[in-house]
Amino acid sequence: MMTSVDTDLIRVLADPLRLRIVTLLARETLCTTHLVEETGARQTNLSNHLRVLREAGVVETEPCGRFTYHRLKPDVIAQLAGGLADLAESVRTAAGNKRACP
Repeated sequence: MMTSVDTDLIRVLADPLRLRIVTLLARETLCTTHLVEETGARQTNLSNHLRVLREAGVVETEPCGRFTYHRLKPDVIAQLAGGLADLAESVRTAAGNKRACP
């Protein structure tokens, strides 16, 4: 169903840099320094995007000395994927439906 798709989360992931961060974190837990190196973004810009991802519940952090590690919360990604899969199934089911014009 359409309501099962979290539109706020889709909006958060629509930013190219945030999507790149999520893609990198899907492979491994990384510290901010690693993410700066991988993305080429400035540290302050990257930190702002990480804050948005944390507030959306996509990323969690783990302090480690003077570094902060970031990792994805797989349940959030799985929930989004499930909502999109439900939407795709609705499209398949409704493919032959056509509302008549008045």
